Amino acid sequence: MSEAGRIAWAITGSGHYIEECLELAGGLPNVDLYLSAAAAEVLQVYGHPVKGLRERFRIFRDSAASAPPVGLFYKGVYDLLVVAPTTSNSVAKMVFGISDTLVTNVYAQAGKCRVPSIVFACDVAPEMETRAPAGMVKVYPRPIDLENTERLRQFELTRVVTSLNELCDVLPLAEPCPSISSF
Repeated sequence: MSEAGRIAWAITGSGHYIEECLELAGGLPNVDLYLSAAAAEVLQVYGHPVKGLRERFRIFRDSAASAPPVGLFYKGVYDLLVVAPTTSNSVAKMVFGISDTLVTNVYAQAGKCRVPSIVFACDVAPEMETRAPAGMVKVYPRPIDLENTERLRQFELTRVVTSLNELCDVLPLAEPCPSISSF
């Protein structure tokens, strides 16, 4: 890690393992949260208002068209970008080079600045279970969503992970990752 040793952790508008992702981010030193507009809404629905998160993290929100916080990547502030959880919408935008949200812009700028990225994609199997605010639900990702996840795997400096265990394995955690059952 560089002298700064900071990690940018971006959250999109998915509730898929959102609790666990926040716990993992909180277990890392020097993490800044980057929230898409949808992420701020979803976090509220899952009981994590942005105001409360400010006690634990420096937070950047999707509030300006030019996404000024991405300049921190050009200053060498970050050694790693984690995008977790990542919606199929954001994965598609990343694959096709669309940078119209804070999160997709941060991903693009990280790549331009040669900062490695870890992307925890939500839609990774034809049939999945995920936790919604009211409990567990079955979802059926579309073939295009699965194809885009596979395309993103081919990107330089991007590591796509498809499970919490895999995410834990690639994060620079000071302590071992808790078992999935403890989440």
